Amino acid sequence: MNISKIDLNLLIYLDVLLREKNVTRAAGQLNITQPAMSNGLKRLRTLFNDPILVRTSDGMVPTERARALAPAIRKILLELEEALQGEEEFNEKNSQRVFRLMASDYAASTLLPKLLKRINQIAPNVTIDIMTPSDVNFHDVEAGKIDMAINRFDELPQSFHQKTIWRDSFSCLLSADNPVVEKFNLNTYLSAKHVWVSKTGFGVGVGMDPKDVQKLGWVDEALARIGKQRDIKVFTRNYHVAMQLALEDELVATLPTRAALIHKNDANYTVLKPPFDIPDIELKMIWSPLLHHDASHIWFRQLVIEAAKEG
Repeated sequence: MNISKIDLNLLIYLDVLLREKNVTRAAGQLNITQPAMSNGLKRLRTLFNDPILVRTSDGMVPTERARALAPAIRKILLELEEALQGEEEFNEKNSQRVFRLMASDYAASTLLPKLLKRINQIAPNVTIDIMTPSDVNFHDVEAGKIDMAINRFDELPQSFHQKTIWRDSFSCLLSADNPVVEKFNLNTYLSAKHVWVSKTGFGVGVGMDPKDVQKLGWVDEALARIGKQRDIKVFTRNYHVAMQLALEDELVATLPTRAALIHKNDANYTVLKPPFDIPDIELKMIWSPLLHHDASHIWFRQLVIEAAKEG
């Protein structure tokens, strides 16, 4: 295959087609017509002597050859886009840039108030657009559509840049009127009703099974290691919902400490140390290699780290 005769736009077409697995959606992503994308797929099939996408009862499915090509094509395009980005200075005082972040409500409520305070002081015209984990996916971050994702992540693509913002312990948040407050130990903790809360990574949450300890996360895995299990009354993916349920329904909310301490000065709540050991968690920020050398992004990343150090 003579590379000088290849239309490099076809590699972009291939990359989007393999992500979307749909000609119409792929055309929409590239702002071209559906017939133009269909013609592009036809040319790709000729170029690689392979169907690339095959129609099945489950929709369009990539061939083995296409699946093998996908990571290499993605890597080539990311490196090319990064190489073509020009150097530019960033003037934060006059900038009207919008930074789009994906953040769990744990990250948003504990980190972003400090970050916004700094932005208001030194970059008054910069705007923050906060999106939830279910609003975006890995491809959005990889393509640079989202400036940064801030959350706890179990697994990450190797192409992403990442930095740990902080490590956090766990605390128990209870209503001050909860009967177990007076004598809070492992036995009373287990006798109480609990609200489970967690949201890691990306995507829409799935239904939870109280018996599936491995999918319940840090708190329940820590209990399982000592042969115990808590009585979960409510499952939620929103930390503020968990806090409100702890107050109104006398549930125990076991949360990252920084989240629980939002209510440290509220007499209606009590924050207590868990009566068993729970490993710390890491809050990370991740971003695309396409943005790694961007002057405004470098400035913003440093601002996030400075805000996190405020404690």
